[in-house]
Amino acid sequence: MTDFMEIVRGRRSIRKYLDKPVSEQDLATVLEAVKWSPSWANTQCWEVVIVTDPEIKSALQATLPAKGNPAFKAMVQAPVVLVFCARMSVSGYYKGKASTKFGDWFMYDLGIATQNLCLAAHSQGLGTVIVGLFDHDEARKVLNVPDGYELVSMIPMGWPAKTGSAPKRKEPKEFCHQQLFGQ
Repeated sequence: MTDFMEIVRGRRSIRKYLDKPVSEQDLATVLEAVKWSPSWANTQCWEVVIVTDPEIKSALQATLPAKGNPAFKAMVQAPVVLVFCARMSVSGYYKGKASTKFGDWFMYDLGIATQNLCLAAHSQGLGTVIVGLFDHDEARKVLNVPDGYELVSMIPMGWPAKTGSAPKRKEPKEFCHQQLFGQ
């Protein structure tokens, strides 16, 4: 098994995919990683729509700006698009009321689940890219997402045709503070 930090350091946003299907077993493995993601009070507020139909992928692609989104082609090229939706008003809530300064905690929970999915995919040799720049309301209509849920992100997944190098990263000393902010 690959060392965990190698997986973390090696994962890239993949925007070009081979014309090769993702097996049911590989898909099941990445979804198992989502299953084990931590969430607020174990609410597990995520819902994942698995899209393989070319027509639906094209309709989802049409919700992205053709210019300005480098994942535009990946939406139809990848054999699978995983669409993350959140059940609203459960994560970050206690007795039906938002219990944190930031209210609904769904973005945090879905972020963790997304990271688990992307790292699990990479550990199997699959590539992913997290897409957030699109018309959420239109994509929601395409997938018939019901009231009470928000469509948060779309993740094309498949076998990488090209993997880029790592972008420059900040060193921990550039973002860590000791005891008080600024120290």
